[in-house]
Amino acid sequence: MSESNAEKPFFSCQIPVRWGDMDAFGHVNNTLYLRYIEEARFQWMMSKGIPIGGDSYPVVVKIGCTFYRPVFHPETLRIDCYISDPGRSSFMVDYKIYTSADPENPVADSFSKVVWVDGKTGKSMPLPDAVRAWFD
Repeated sequence: MSESNAEKPFFSCQIPVRWGDMDAFGHVNNTLYLRYIEEARFQWMMSKGIPIGGDSYPVVVKIGCTFYRPVFHPETLRIDCYISDPGRSSFMVDYKIYTSADPENPVADSFSKVVWVDGKTGKSMPLPDAVRAWFD
């Protein structure tokens, strides 16, 4: 996580682990963590009134995840989102993923670089004022 992040998350949500999220080894498949952070990012954007689509929208251009221990069904995840490093058209999002069974120790850390894109040209564009205000 970037050093400029505050201790308090910018956004936090809970996502239930579905039985179908398990893989042949009986734990949540590693690919599902990217879906979980995608859902957290969508909930966060909606909570801030940022439309997804239309004239401009966010696109993930880089993503990564570090896993600390497996997660099993049934479980509820808490995903804390932290934002940092605003640029002309992009910013970073760091995620800490916890279980309700152990809310103090993350099961995974993840990150994504988000770029704002012009819906007509498909090229990066300056962050909208409403998004830029998140960093003030």
